[in-house]
Parts: sequence; structure tokens; C-alpha cells
Amino acid sequence: MPENEDKTGTEPTPPTSEQASEPAERIPVMQRVLDNPFLLLFLGVTIPTVFYIIWGVMEIAQIPIAK
Repeated sequence: MPENEDKTGTEPTPPTSEQASEPAERIPVMQRVLDNPFLLLFLGVTIPTVFYIIWGVMEIAQIPIAK
């Protein structure tokens, strides 16, 4: 007996028009980001760190050279 046959002897029912017409819905990117707590933690630590490093380099570059 093939695997795709129903054991009751009835034919499998075709998908309804409602099931066939709805493709799998894609989850928006922002929702995926906001639903991931580890990604939020990583971004919450990394983004301020990068900005403070850039700010510090700019401040150090503005210090005049001593004579």
C-alpha cells in the first residue's frame, strides 16, 4: 500500500480554496527583531559602545598637541 493512501479507503480531500489561496505570511523584520530578547540585548550593548568609542576618538583628536 503506498504511503499517501488513506487506510480507510476514502480518497484524500483536496485543499480548500481558502487554504490554497493563502500563501505563508512573512513576519516583518522589525517584529522579528523585537521578538528576539538576545538580539535586543546585543544591540542595546553594542550600539552605545560603538557611539561612545567614536565620541571618545573625536574628543581625543581635538586635544591640541603640547609643545
